[in-house]
Amino acid sequence: MRWMTSPAIRWIALLLLCAAYLQGGLQKAFDFPAAIAEMNHFGLAPAVPLAIAVIVLELGAAAMILTGRLRWLGALALAGFTLMATFVALRFWELPAGPARFGATNAFFEHLGLAGGFLLVAWHDLQERSNG
Repeated sequence: MRWMTSPAIRWIALLLLCAAYLQGGLQKAFDFPAAIAEMNHFGLAPAVPLAIAVIVLELGAAAMILTGRLRWLGALALAGFTLMATFVALRFWELPAGPARFGATNAFFEHLGLAGGFLLVAWHDLQERSNG
């Protein structure tokens, strides 16, 4: 299982972890009216600057992680963003019992897992830096 410790596998794992943020950032950038509508849907204002900030955060932090340049900072940024977005968009406890609540509950905990993954990336990067 030596291949599992290769730099290529590590980079692919980081790419997979960042995939939703790359896709989301690009989708918002190429369909900016939809990005503004998303901000409005969740009651976030002012919508235009927040949509721009989300695009920059999603693409910029993912790029930091994938290039290794301040990887820990990009990972912490996406962990924090993911936690905030999760509590804004996936308030499953406010939904009536049924399929919508079930789906929102699953997505909520999946997002917690993503945030944990980013915290591990930050921890690992800082450990590598402190060990030389």
